[in-house]
Amino acid sequence: MLTVDELMALENWRFEKRMPSRSAAVRELLRRGLAAEGFLTAGTGVKSQDFGVLSPDLPTEENPDHSN
Repeated sequence: MLTVDELMALENWRFEKRMPSRSAAVRELLRRGLAAEGFLTAGTGVKSQDFGVLSPDLPTEENPDHSN
């Protein structure tokens, strides 16, 4: 849920950008936020199991030296 101030900011941004709906504005803001943080979208043909937030090269508690 959004606060009244957040909703007003969203509606003002939506109007300035001529977005067709509130949902479209939210999707665009999410896309921009994720892009600004360096999160990429999956390319064509990429399986969902191969796409995630964490890099497979990062060490884990179970696999601290990256070995399989």
